[in-house]
Amino acid sequence: FSCSGSFQDASVIQHAYNLNFPLHAVPASSAQCPAWSAFSVSSPAVVLETAEDRPDAVVVRLYEAHGSTLVAWLQTSLPVQEAMLCDLLERPAAQGRLPLEQRGLRLSFTPFRVLSVLLVLRQ
Repeated sequence: FSCSGSFQDASVIQHAYNLNFPLHAVPASSAQCPAWSAFSVSSPAVVLETAEDRPDAVVVRLYEAHGSTLVAWLQTSLPVQEAMLCDLLERPAAQGRLPLEQRGLRLSFTPFRVLSVLLVLRQ
């Protein structure tokens, strides 16, 4: 794999994920299924690394991969009741509550910052 320009312009991180974690086809019924995604992030510089299920919530871990300072929006189709930043041990951070906005959750990143977001789901 070779590219010209910056690694950001060439989407090197996305290509690396595609190589190391390829999609696997699984048999399904012949019924048409609409396209669906649980999460989307507004910036290609932010990587959604993992989403971990808990009984009443989901913890989403994201990081800034391009060495930039930016604001990104995390959108989800899950029924979120409350969102808050948490530490790496998944404990809610003091003053970490995030407002649920129409565009999603507004997340501020500095270079290579890791954020963990606890999404409490409606029952």
